[in-house]
Amino acid sequence: MTAEEFIKKLVDVMDTEADLNLSTKLSDVEDWDSLSMVSFFSFCNSTLGKKLTPEQIKSAQTVEDLFNLATGK
Repeated sequence: MTAEEFIKKLVDVMDTEADLNLSTKLSDVEDWDSLSMVSFFSFCNSTLGKKLTPEQIKSAQTVEDLFNLATGK
């Protein structure tokens, strides 16, 4: 999955219209809330087969951090 593909999926998962890029701070995105975290967790575990913990997702500071978690980088 490329970064561009990931960002498109993340916009869907977060149900946001925010303009995201890898350096976007999650704290600056109004739609990054507990529901978005659960949706991202579900997306990674079911669609990507990544077994993440809620703590890993909570510790992410940027979109790039989420990308790295999702892609295993």
